[in-house]
Amino acid sequence: MGSAEAAPPAVRDPLRDSWLRYLGYANEVGESFRAIVPVWLVWSTYGVATTYVTVDAIDKGRRAAAAHEHSSGKRARVAVAVVDTFIWQSLASVAIPGFTINRICAASLYLLGAMTRWPVSVRKWTTTAVGLSAIPFIVKPIDRSVDFLMDSSLRKLYSTEETPPSS
Repeated sequence: MGSAEAAPPAVRDPLRDSWLRYLGYANEVGESFRAIVPVWLVWSTYGVATTYVTVDAIDKGRRAAAAHEHSSGKRARVAVAVVDTFIWQSLASVAIPGFTINRICAASLYLLGAMTRWPVSVRKWTTTAVGLSAIPFIVKPIDRSVDFLMDSSLRKLYSTEETPPSS
């Protein structure tokens, strides 16, 4: 039997491997509650999610700078890390899921109004529950779709041997 080399320990990413990751889902939660909270509160959840996306992109740029400290093309690698992460996160964590939950909740509220005689408050809270319960089911398909979209388009412009920081 040959001895296998142990893989190097994975570097922990607090923005992706801790509770901080859930800040990227703030707008989906906000969209779920849209029927029962003021609109300014929903928009503030987009601010939280966008802040998370921006901080993650900056962090990936710092990590790329440290990893390629003495490499030629350091600036380009840092720029790719920041741009790739920002665009991926903006699509996969903010824009597409926010739109998806918004439409699920709008359809739910409409259908409950058309098909039931429940009081408005019950329909709104049910819509919120539907939106919240949909979040875990939309994450992976959206992530995979954004990976495919970016691999098929933007990432072809800066193809590298490395795994993109957002994947």
